[in-house]
Amino acid sequence: MDRTERTVDVVVVGTGGAGFATALGALDAGLSVLMVESTDKWGGSTAMSGGGMWLPDNPLMRHDRVGDSRDEALTYLEATVGEVGRASSRARKEAFVDGVDDFVTTAQRHGLVFTRATDYPDYYPELPGGKIGRALEAKPFDSKRIGDWWESCRALLPLPLKTDDMWELERAWSTPGGFVRGARVVFRTLGSVVRGQRSVGIGAALATRFLDAVVIRGGATLWLDSPLESLTTEDGRVVGVEVRHEGSPVLVRARRGVMLAAGGFDHNRQWRRAHHGIDGSPSGNPGNLGRPIQIAQELGAALELMDDAWWGASIAPAPGGDPTFLVGERSLPHSIMVDARGARFANESESYVDLGHHMLDHDPDGAYWLVADARHARRYLRNYALDPRATKAMAAEGSYVRASTLAELGRLMGVDTEVFRSTVQRFNGFARSGVDGDFARGNSAYDRYYGDPLVHPNPNLGALERGPFTAFRVVIGDLGTKGGVLTDVDGRVLREDGGVIEGLYAAGNTSASVMGRTYPGPGSTIGPAVVFGMRAARHMARG
Repeated sequence: MDRTERTVDVVVVGTGGAGFATALGALDAGLSVLMVESTDKWGGSTAMSGGGMWLPDNPLMRHDRVGDSRDEALTYLEATVGEVGRASSRARKEAFVDGVDDFVTTAQRHGLVFTRATDYPDYYPELPGGKIGRALEAKPFDSKRIGDWWESCRALLPLPLKTDDMWELERAWSTPGGFVRGARVVFRTLGSVVRGQRSVGIGAALATRFLDAVVIRGGATLWLDSPLESLTTEDGRVVGVEVRHEGSPVLVRARRGVMLAAGGFDHNRQWRRAHHGIDGSPSGNPGNLGRPIQIAQELGAALELMDDAWWGASIAPAPGGDPTFLVGERSLPHSIMVDARGARFANESESYVDLGHHMLDHDPDGAYWLVADARHARRYLRNYALDPRATKAMAAEGSYVRASTLAELGRLMGVDTEVFRSTVQRFNGFARSGVDGDFARGNSAYDRYYGDPLVHPNPNLGALERGPFTAFRVVIGDLGTKGGVLTDVDGRVLREDGGVIEGLYAAGNTSASVMGRTYPGPGSTIGPAVVFGMRAARHMARG
């Protein structure tokens, strides 16, 4: 089969936040861009996500006169991330913080509109340099403005939701604040319909705003169903890619550089078992199979953090379904998480990456359960229990059980009923006193963000006393993998000896994360992805 050729300035592999930020930066410098996507849907895990970007000391904070600084941001990163490898070096952390302004102001200049998640705290706000309100998100956007491209977007929720809606919507019918927030979302949605719009929020808003700026108005070309097959080199420099487009091989030459921004390997079960020791229960883009990481490695790229991921706890999927990643639900009162014996093992309200690590360390192959009493089920929106068909299927296979007594519930769960009884009794005592003497649940502002302010003395603690009681099977989930190719401060791919593979760049989950083995704040995946994507574009433009 004959191979066709094409030449552009920049080739971007992947269509999530890192890829779009690279394309935007290249267009801003007057460069031509081709984006290639291996699947039939664009947007990657970014479009499926909450859309938050953790961007400390950003221009919107300064506009709102919210105190933050470069020094405070770096102090916080050192306190939370430290230096657990080359990807989280001091130089890379400084590059991230120093690149925030350029990304935000450039994106704004090209028509992206951002807003602050003013109530959302860093995940360790009590540590030195910790803050509340560092995350940015895209303002809800009329997806009709991108025409037929919307049909191939990987977005999950076509509603005009914002980050700070989510924590109050979970208690929309149990607290005044939740009710008001729910009403706002309803009126925002109805207003969009009345105006003839199809307004979308969170990750869908960020992805569609990016596509509008980069493809619709910026003139970049985007090919779907065009997987990367190889990198083309000349004299040790990457000068292009070979992709399969419309069933035929195409050699695309890149004058300035190739960006690998195609996600991690979260849906590659063989790699998960080899690097993580488990099959994984991912909630990210199903196209994340790790092929670009492998191609870069074959070219000599160094890898780092391959044993880690953006971990969390997920409700086990119904047969044929997907796992439901737990963010705020596990923090609400009148609920606990227990292991296969029926004992608590961690602070249920801690950051999801910490909870995931604790599950891995405690029992990577064991059973976990989210247990709740009737008040929890009655008062709070549980997104994992909204579909009665899925709940019925889960009940049929035993991953959801319900009983009028805790003793019967423990028996159905298959735990040690005496251990379970003692666990609940001890937790109920903590709930009444307001202090979790075992795991400090509710001590942090991050914990309390997802709590119920009407529950006293601790908004995260509520006794399990009223039946019927329910338990959902919980598995070790993730939002994507953390490991990938090692890059420098400008996103250039490095060899094991520290040398640069000229012409090759990486960002997002294709690269090893600057955040090391932790998760400093909301949007710590997309924030660095867009910053290092923009930094890479600036470096290409200088080249």
